[in-house]
Amino acid sequence: MTIKAGDKIPSHTFHIMSDDGPATMSTDELFAGKKVVLFGVPGAFTPTCHANHLPGFVEHNDAIKAKGVDTIAVTTVNDVHVVNAWHKASGAGDKVVFLSDGNADFAKAAGLEIDLGMAGMGMRSKRYSMIVDNGVVTQVNIEENPGEAETSSAATILGQL
Repeated sequence: MTIKAGDKIPSHTFHIMSDDGPATMSTDELFAGKKVVLFGVPGAFTPTCHANHLPGFVEHNDAIKAKGVDTIAVTTVNDVHVVNAWHKASGAGDKVVFLSDGNADFAKAAGLEIDLGMAGMGMRSKRYSMIVDNGVVTQVNIEENPGEAETSSAATILGQL
């Protein structure tokens, strides 16, 4: 069942890269007592994710945070090392928290998984964005076509805040 407004975010532990190497971040750490914009992408470095979706959240970071958002985070079904390389290559700096969902466990728990095996990518995350207030989803925007980033864009999120 796909997550919707009013649902509590599924409990999960993401993998992140810290200054000391690979580490973890729980959904409680990420969402408790905070307003968070979370967006999911099918894969790091993929054309739409890297050149369109992520850059919008970097570009509109200040405007989104000015609307009361504490954290902007992205999750993708890639291992923590690929996610870290993507973070470095993106130029996002500290504007976006990069979360590895390497086995698509979070995507599956939220009902946001998509099988892209026909493209040689296996199980991935749908492209989406959401607003989460203290662990409760208030908005969800899911793309019908994973190659597009309109419904789930930073501009859409700005209009919803």
